[in-house]
Amino acid sequence: MASDSHMHAGHDHDHAGHDHSGHSHAGHSHDHGHSHTPEVESGNKNRVLLAAAFTTLFMVVEALGGIFSGSLALLADAGHMLTDAVALSFAYIAYRASERPGTRHMTYGFDRMKILVAYTNGLAILAIALWIVVEAVHRVLSPQPVLGGSMMVIAVVGLIVNIGCFAILHGGDRESLNMRGALLHVMGDLLGSVGAILAAGIILLTGWTLADPILSVVVSVILIRSAWSLLKESGVILMEGAPSETDRDAIEADLSAHVGEAADIHHMHVWSLDDRQKMATLHARMKEGTGPDALTMAIKKRLRDFHGINHATIQVEESPLCLDGREQDGHAHEHAA
Repeated sequence: MASDSHMHAGHDHDHAGHDHSGHSHAGHSHDHGHSHTPEVESGNKNRVLLAAAFTTLFMVVEALGGIFSGSLALLADAGHMLTDAVALSFAYIAYRASERPGTRHMTYGFDRMKILVAYTNGLAILAIALWIVVEAVHRVLSPQPVLGGSMMVIAVVGLIVNIGCFAILHGGDRESLNMRGALLHVMGDLLGSVGAILAAGIILLTGWTLADPILSVVVSVILIRSAWSLLKESGVILMEGAPSETDRDAIEADLSAHVGEAADIHHMHVWSLDDRQKMATLHARMKEGTGPDALTMAIKKRLRDFHGINHATIQVEESPLCLDGREQDGHAHEHAA
């Protein structure tokens, strides 16, 4: 977690929905307005908990059915549902943790727990998909008997359960990476059930048991693509990268062009605390005749109204010479984010 570059000893910030904009300390201003939506987060939390309960119950049934029928598709989906039950539980815990206010040590609060869980879910999905591919190769090289009838019954029941879980989560906030991670797990189960049904149908009609591992691989490829997207987005946030829709250089140029009180804007950094709250730090040199408060408020207003950044830490400077040195601001380097 990157902290503001100008922290004051003994000055603790509570981020539980409070806005401390407008206070300044020796040229530093910290705006802590957060766009929390408690109703939406509470709804997400309850949906994830309900989906976790359904997933856990059916996971046991599907695992027993996979062992009885000898179906890799069912066993793979049961294994996926086991990790889903754990992942959904972690997603629920993350929502609960994000409700906690900041502390002396966790001054930004626990909102990023949701992103950490989303990233972990992406890794888990990727690992499961790769395991299914490896196991499918073994099944192709050494075909095993599969009871198509039992496989079909369990897969159909699984599809119904997964559609129910997907409907529960789909009604939540799909802009939340934590919710998207949970949805991705359930979508993987849903696709697994569809693949198992198709494989069971082919086996019942033709006796071709290779349909089971082949369709398992197809589902795995879809999961790998989705997991990579989730890993990429959550990874950028964990690495303090700028949000994908945010251009740091463009924001800096916009402030220089539209904030008349500023003679120069530099050392600007933009990142996201979670998938909602954008953050920024920057240095701003005053024009002659301009006070630090006027400059600070003008920058904050521009960031909030035009760029959706409600948390900004601003260092106001009077001297043309930046005390931190211009060569440190990163403008000479390309920013992948």
